Amino acid sequence: MENNLIRNRVTFGLGTIGRDMVYAIVSMFLIFYLTDVINLSTSTMWWITGIIFAARIFDALTDPLMGFIVDNTRSRWGKFKPWLTVGAITSPIFTVLLFTDFGLQGSAYIITFAIFYFMWGISYTTHDISFWSMLPSLSINPKEREKIGALARICANVGLFFVVVGIVPITALLGQKFGSPQSGYFVFSICITVFMAMGLCITIFGVKETGIVLNKNQSTPIRELINILTKNDQLLFTAIALSLFMIGYITTTSFGLYYFKYAYGNEGMFSVFSAILGVSQLTGLAVFPLFSKKFDRKTLYTGAIISMTLGYLLFFFAPVTTMLYIGIAGVLIFFGQAFIQLLMTMFLADTVDYGHWKLGKRNDSITFSIQPLIYKLGGAIGTGIVAAIIIISGIKEADSAADVTPEGLLMMKAAMLLFPLLCFAGSYFIYRMKFKIDSKFYAQILSDLRERGELAEE
Repeated sequence: MENNLIRNRVTFGLGTIGRDMVYAIVSMFLIFYLTDVINLSTSTMWWITGIIFAARIFDALTDPLMGFIVDNTRSRWGKFKPWLTVGAITSPIFTVLLFTDFGLQGSAYIITFAIFYFMWGISYTTHDISFWSMLPSLSINPKEREKIGALARICANVGLFFVVVGIVPITALLGQKFGSPQSGYFVFSICITVFMAMGLCITIFGVKETGIVLNKNQSTPIRELINILTKNDQLLFTAIALSLFMIGYITTTSFGLYYFKYAYGNEGMFSVFSAILGVSQLTGLAVFPLFSKKFDRKTLYTGAIISMTLGYLLFFFAPVTTMLYIGIAGVLIFFGQAFIQLLMTMFLADTVDYGHWKLGKRNDSITFSIQPLIYKLGGAIGTGIVAAIIIISGIKEADSAADVTPEGLLMMKAAMLLFPLLCFAGSYFIYRMKFKIDSKFYAQILSDLRERGELAEE
């Protein structure tokens, strides 16, 4: 049994490395690629901004439908792995196409980009929902879930920060070798999509479900889709809290490269700063299980929010050219964010069991479709804010930090640091007031499900 648990932890976790590499380059650096690498015009960028926003909203709203499809999939390989396979094949193709310079301009580029971006979202959804909704089926033990989730998040952040830290020097090196910055991004996108496909294959062939849920073969009619999402009150409150948090977080991270190029004045320092953030976040994820042995989740969430708030305030008031204070702020922000990132995943996993207990039917994928839905909505809003601020503040037309006005700089810092703080405050308030699944209530949920004959002993 222990060998199977370790196998699941490792093979599930490794599946996230390449997936988060791909998500990072598209969600955090696609706008930079469009504005500063292939240098699209301002008028084209307004169209692109609208397309990205619309595509992410569309993609987010179809996530529950994908969850419904996964939950109703019946195959000899289970319901998750067929869709992981589809995503492993299609997602790399459209990722590379987004970073392919076809030499198009104006309407031709806008139409082509719209097709590729919509298809990228659909292809990513197929493996994203099936991947994370597999987590509750691997264990009902809260501590084991935390171990699986922690390792998966560590692997995910290794992939994410590989891209964040490496994208500037690696694309520059590849650009020199292959003749242009555009080629640098193109080759880099091919490399990380290979990692994604390999990682998903490890999960597909390595993970083994435990079979603890006794009624998992029940089908869900399409007419019940809305009821599953609306009648699970704990899922709704978790979704609102996570949405606010992700809007703030993605807004901040999407400004990162712009900040170091146009505020700090040294684009190369972005990689150094990102390395500091990566170590901080990975450290937070690694020590989380130790903290969870001594503190309950509510206390951990509160401490993480305090850490992030202090970091944001220090970052905002720190001198623009002082790396020391910015670095300390980054440590506080991303150490706390690591805790919240993992806690939110655990909250969603708990709402799967809560929905099973309350509604009499288990819907792992429909429930977990809320997570990518929220990430995409947060990404859509965050990306929209970044693109709008970059254009309105005049940064889009600037060649260097010297060309940015004090008013433009203040506008960027306020959107990057103060607006997210308001989002975090709202997220924390909703969680503290409305989320009620603590350890005692969760134990009662499992006990009731066993008495009803719907859950086996793990």
